[in-house]
Amino acid sequence: MKKIFGILLSILVLYVIYYDLTVGTLPTSSPQTVDAKVEKIAPAAESDLPSFDAKVKPGDTVISIVEHKINKSLPVSIGDLIKDFQTLNGGKSPEKIQIGSTYHFPDYSK
Repeated sequence: MKKIFGILLSILVLYVIYYDLTVGTLPTSSPQTVDAKVEKIAPAAESDLPSFDAKVKPGDTVISIVEHKINKSLPVSIGDLIKDFQTLNGGKSPEKIQIGSTYHFPDYSK
């Protein structure tokens, strides 16, 4: 009895794997659309803080964009970077940046 149960279970597992690889289990009949909102930001606030503009690409973070611009690791603390980013972008939170939008980033290259 145990052998029959084991054989039936093996056949079921193989069938499920075959079905998943050939037909798939995720629906693909309807195309999915993503509503992306591109925000235009106001010019940088009057500040003596040097900055540059950059468009956010998928996978970018505020830290990665600034480090890529200055070609070295971040010379200030993350708290200072967040504060400077919010100052330049009218209080916009760095966690809520959107792909495709352009923001002002603090320039620490000098």
